[in-house]
Amino acid sequence: MKIYKVGLPFIGMSSLMLLMSPLANAAEMSNMDHGSMDMSGMDMSDMDHSSMDMSGNMSDMDHSGMDMSGDMSDMDHSGMDMSGDMSDMDHSGMDMSGDMSDMDHSGMDMSGMDHSSMNMDMSGMQGGEPPPNARSPDYSNGVDYGQYGKPVMMDSLPLWGVSVETLGYQFENDQIDFEFDTWYGTDSNRVTLRSEGSAQTNDDKEIDSLSSLAYWKPLGIFWNGEAGIAYNTENDKSAIMAGIAGTAPYFVETDARAYLYTDGQVQLDLGTAYEWRLDQRWVVRPELELTAFSKDDTDNGITKGFNEFEAEVRLAYETFSRQLAPYVGFSYESALGDARDLRRQEDEDVDSNSLTAGVMFWF
Repeated sequence: MKIYKVGLPFIGMSSLMLLMSPLANAAEMSNMDHGSMDMSGMDMSDMDHSSMDMSGNMSDMDHSGMDMSGDMSDMDHSGMDMSGDMSDMDHSGMDMSGDMSDMDHSGMDMSGMDHSSMNMDMSGMQGGEPPPNARSPDYSNGVDYGQYGKPVMMDSLPLWGVSVETLGYQFENDQIDFEFDTWYGTDSNRVTLRSEGSAQTNDDKEIDSLSSLAYWKPLGIFWNGEAGIAYNTENDKSAIMAGIAGTAPYFVETDARAYLYTDGQVQLDLGTAYEWRLDQRWVVRPELELTAFSKDDTDNGITKGFNEFEAEVRLAYETFSRQLAPYVGFSYESALGDARDLRRQEDEDVDSNSLTAGVMFWF
């Protein structure tokens, strides 16, 4: 009976000590020094921290020298409780260079940790300092550009050009037809000078031309707009001009220009052309033109509506890198609407056709 009396207090004290041991361990971890703790050679790939309880006070724990460079790829922290006070934990010298790619921290509570002094060097990531052997931004590598200066983009460099679409002779009408376009500027902004007309080669040597000076700007990928002033020598009047030119579907060159004269007359010119290549040099080029006016002007042989239709087909051969193309062709002109009756009254031809020969070039 005495044995039982002695055994009961012993059992009670043992149970009390077992209950107190977790609290003692948690309190003891707050002052743990991990500074010299080396985990570099340990294989922690299969360690299970799911039931690890770190809810105690770990505010003074020092991890400054802790080396965790080993393989921790399969460590499971899913049930790890780190809800305790870790505000003063020092991770400044903690080496975690090991493989932790498969570590599971899904259930890890680190809401109280203070990482304000944690050093994370990301200078090697994108956006950091360039390596010593990197190229210079302008690709010069410190070499002087010499007498030609620093290169510039082509779209910002002012250039100029001349394009002569027509310079030929009409045998039937005994006249020289011309049409040319010159420009200066960039791909975004240009100043253009354009002129088209004819010069008689008979006794009177009369020259009829419509010339314009305009500002040119792209309106899209295939279309360009222009606006400026113009002068017509046939009626001796100046005008304000606005137009659009570009490439329609199937590579059809198209242009439309309107002229507002000082007397209120409006002239509309419509034109289209297409280049049909027989091979690398031979080209067949059909062209069509229409002219219309807003009101009658009998003094200059003009009636309201469409007045004139012109068509021409050329066979050209491109030489000298396709910058020069002699051609032969056939042209046809016809008066339209009331303009036919007006020309008959003035004893002028209503319809005419002629063989043509000339040259096209650009530079």
